Amino acid sequence: MYTPNAETVARMEVLADLEPDVNALMEAHESKRILWFPSEVLAPPPDTDPDAHVKELRERARGISMPGRVALALNLLTEEGLPHFHRLLAVYLGSDSFWSRWTNLWTAEEDRHGAILHDYAHDSRILDNPVLERMQFEYLKAGFEPSWDKDPYRVFVYTSLQERATQVSHANTGKLASEYEPLIGTVLSNVAKEEARHYVFYREIFQRVLQRDPNRAMISAAEIMPSIDMPGINMPHFREMADVIRRAGIYGPRDYLRIVEDLIKFWAIDTIEGLNDLGKKAQEKILSVPARLERVADMMETRSRAKTFAFAVAHAREFAMD
Repeated sequence: MYTPNAETVARMEVLADLEPDVNALMEAHESKRILWFPSEVLAPPPDTDPDAHVKELRERARGISMPGRVALALNLLTEEGLPHFHRLLAVYLGSDSFWSRWTNLWTAEEDRHGAILHDYAHDSRILDNPVLERMQFEYLKAGFEPSWDKDPYRVFVYTSLQERATQVSHANTGKLASEYEPLIGTVLSNVAKEEARHYVFYREIFQRVLQRDPNRAMISAAEIMPSIDMPGINMPHFREMADVIRRAGIYGPRDYLRIVEDLIKFWAIDTIEGLNDLGKKAQEKILSVPARLERVADMMETRSRAKTFAFAVAHAREFAMD
């Protein structure tokens, strides 16, 4: 059984003090949400032939490019990793606290993302579904254990970054794939909009953490922001699939750079004063992250060479990318 140390207890006390903020942010979140369900979004138009609807969908989906299919597979499997995140949030935020209300709401909303992408993949046949399901099994079996040292502040930094990253990836995948198949554009637009609302919640929470406990919050953020492993890091062929979506302009190091820059600006990291020595060092580290990420992006683009890919989950069809 996990027993928190004194530093973690201090952080958890700050989070307990945030209960009114959490309640207010949840109310704002739900007031702006349009609740949707996979069967509604994927349903055929009223008074039409369901079989013809699926047949037409499959015909349109044939035009989705191989990079678009790989991105859909990667996004789908990332969303299917929900059990990992529910467990992590419950461990770090508590399953018997007011935070459980948010954790359960977030889980209920996120659960539909994997469901609708899985249903779309099944109906459209753009992926090899048995291979996809085996990849999902291996991914979940491998687990996701980020080295957060039982630090609940890091949860909010990570989720701020990760929710925004998934929003960008879903939105850009939708733009690419919907050129041929409009329904997937609608699907991914719905998912991306919800990820955007989750991003707003998490970045607002961490802003309030910074206001109440700036030194510890700064130290936690400095540990996470230089780079994050996406939840799918342990899934089969993750790095090769991530390389495809980078080359396709869907999501890559420059997108992460923009996310970090946006959060540094939103949290006004450079204006926070009264920090102790550790807090100041963490602040300096965070402010140096964009320049480092710029160098990483330049290096990847300079070293990138044309390459041929093939993935069993995308019917093992070869395709070349610059």
